[in-house]
Amino acid sequence: MIKRILVGLGGTPFTAVATRCATELGDIHQAQLTGVTIVDTDHLANVGPVPAGADAYAQRMREKKIKVTREGTELAISLFKKHCSSQQVVCQRIQYEKGDPFEAMISESRFNDLIVFGLRSIFEYGFVKDPDKAIVKLLRQGVRPILAVAENYRPVRKVLVAVSTAMESARTLRDFLHLNPWPGVRICMVHFHSGTPSEPFLLNQAADYCKAYGFEVKTHLVEGNPRTDLLGFASNHEIDLIVMGNSSANIIRRSLLGDTVLETIHQADIPLFLSQ
Repeated sequence: MIKRILVGLGGTPFTAVATRCATELGDIHQAQLTGVTIVDTDHLANVGPVPAGADAYAQRMREKKIKVTREGTELAISLFKKHCSSQQVVCQRIQYEKGDPFEAMISESRFNDLIVFGLRSIFEYGFVKDPDKAIVKLLRQGVRPILAVAENYRPVRKVLVAVSTAMESARTLRDFLHLNPWPGVRICMVHFHSGTPSEPFLLNQAADYCKAYGFEVKTHLVEGNPRTDLLGFASNHEIDLIVMGNSSANIIRRSLLGDTVLETIHQADIPLFLSQ
């Protein structure tokens, strides 16, 4: 069940997709939406080292970057309100974040069922100085579940669930089934392994759990590594959304760019449902 959705507004193509997805989900579930801006103007004001005598030029660059970003954000807010109105979805309010762009999102997520925004836009549009650190911060503070939209919109009809032996994987699946964002989707379930599968009945157990909720499920046991093979598998099976989970503690302990979830966020051109 979804009754409240938090939407990140950053003035990028990802924001337009996040708005469309969130308002459609709001219509399906009769949920209320809250928008929160996620642009750090202090970071945008930093243009790097300035050569002697170039202060005036640097100042113009700062002002231009901030102006373009603010205009893009205001346009995103306008589009957000317009979509809410056209879908007859309640726009509870807009939260303008003036400091750390993710502090408001962390705070607001406490009383929202789903957070929707373009995580990949953090890497591609320079919102923050250290994108990986920003995402770890969200996960560490318990911001979940997150629907990380892609740059281009696509209706969700077929969902890929990446199953692993970790408990976080099962918790993420439970979160997805309990929320049931898109009723009636087909579930494609995959478990990657090296050599003999450590849990031969894992897929069947997970599939039976999904079937208990009324979902159609097809399972795949694949020899390979999810870090390198997940997105290729998703493309080959015409997947519209990937459901995957990861422990925030593990992310902190391991090399960030070696983490499957972060690598998938970097590269995925389809939306992700992330929890844990």
